[in-house]
Amino acid sequence: MKRLQLVFVALIVSFLVGCSTSLDTYKNVQPHLKLEEFFNGELVAYGMVQDYSGEVIQRFRAELVGSWDGNEGVLDETFYYADGRTEKRVWYLTKTGPDRYEGRADDVEGVAEGKVAGNVLNWSYVLNLELDGEPFSVKLDDWLYLVDEENMINRTHMYKYGFNVGEITLYIGKK
Repeated sequence: MKRLQLVFVALIVSFLVGCSTSLDTYKNVQPHLKLEEFFNGELVAYGMVQDYSGEVIQRFRAELVGSWDGNEGVLDETFYYADGRTEKRVWYLTKTGPDRYEGRADDVEGVAEGKVAGNVLNWSYVLNLELDGEPFSVKLDDWLYLVDEENMINRTHMYKYGFNVGEITLYIGKK
């Protein structure tokens, strides 16, 4: 019986490791994503937040304005939630290499680090939120997929203590 359990665990681990997508999968996909080009000017986003069970717990629209000076960029975001709340986040972005970016914002712990491969950017960072009036930090695994020069899809997995606690999905388009 113990041997059967070990085989079962090994199969599950193999399945889970095999299911994760590598950023390198996208290295030859066009158009090539350049944050300084896509996040330059006015954009609009529509999205939703789902909890760990997949239930939609929030919907939103966001107005974004991006500007760049060389390798330094600012992305000013204003979120309008379906429950009437408004939230603001200003990202300070730096292009640190041909396909690497860093980002800072007031509610981001430390530095968000991102790498581009082809039409995809993968960010990793800790976001400080408020949940029921209390501080709540989540680790984000943020994937931005450039559909074409005017449109992007963003999928984000949120983790707390290593457990998936939710997802964010949004569409971002140029105005």
